[in-house]
Parts: sequence; structure tokens; C-alpha cells
Amino acid sequence: MAGRKNPFDELEELFERMGRQFESMGDQFGGGGVGWQPGGMSLDVADRGDEFVVTADLPGFEKDDIDISLRGDRLRISAESSAETEAGDEDFLRKERRQQSMSRTLTVPEPVDETGVSAEYKNGVLTVTLPKEMDEDDSHDIEVN
Repeated sequence: MAGRKNPFDELEELFERMGRQFESMGDQFGGGGVGWQPGGMSLDVADRGDEFVVTADLPGFEKDDIDISLRGDRLRISAESSAETEAGDEDFLRKERRQQSMSRTLTVPEPVDETGVSAEYKNGVLTVTLPKEMDEDDSHDIEVN
């Protein structure tokens, strides 16, 4: 049994492939990815040379509502919140509930230094910085005169 694959890893890969196909369908319809889907999370991914910067719009969430994980080359961002308000007097009672959740997983195109990953959340915008893994070879050539 030691050489047997975990079936949940295969299911996760299947969902990832399906997600990528839906994203490309969104591009065909002019939707620009999952933004056309209800509840989708808008993401920007920038390659800044020595790091990747992922920016996600998460309006209405608090910092504690957000969960970020990096597993191999997959970055997963999820956010979930719920709120309940109650107002009333002796003639009227009103109770409102709200639940909101978003999730997005993306594949990072190059290996990253997991120890240097950082995240900042400000004014409804999450910014995740993923420094690229540097080559182990720090040597340089020396010219002989």
C-alpha cells in the first residue's frame, strides 16, 4: 500500500483542471476569467522579476476571515464571513443574516521561497508577495588578466 496514490489528490487535480477550463470559457465570453461567475474572486498576478505579487479583491471581509495557504506550487486564498444583526422595539422585530465566502486556487509558475512569503490586507485588497526561489549557485565568474 505504500506505493498507492492518495485518491483525494487526484480529485483535487480534477477540480483544478475544471477550474482552468471554466476560466478559459470566461475569457471566450469576454468575462476575463472567473470574474464572470457569481461569487468569483478577482485576482491579479504580477511577475516582478525576483517575486510574484498576487492581488485579490476581498471587499467586506476582515483580516481574520481570510485564509491563505501554499502547498507545493498551489496558492489557495479563501475568505468566509457571516454577520447577524437584530433591531427592533415592542411592535417590530427585524433580524438579518449575511454569509459570504470566496475561494480561489492558482498554480504558481515557478518555485517560491516559502519562508519569505508575506501577505497584507488593506481596504478590502489582499496582497500576497511570493519571492522566487533563488539558484543555489551564488558563484560568479572571475576574469583572468
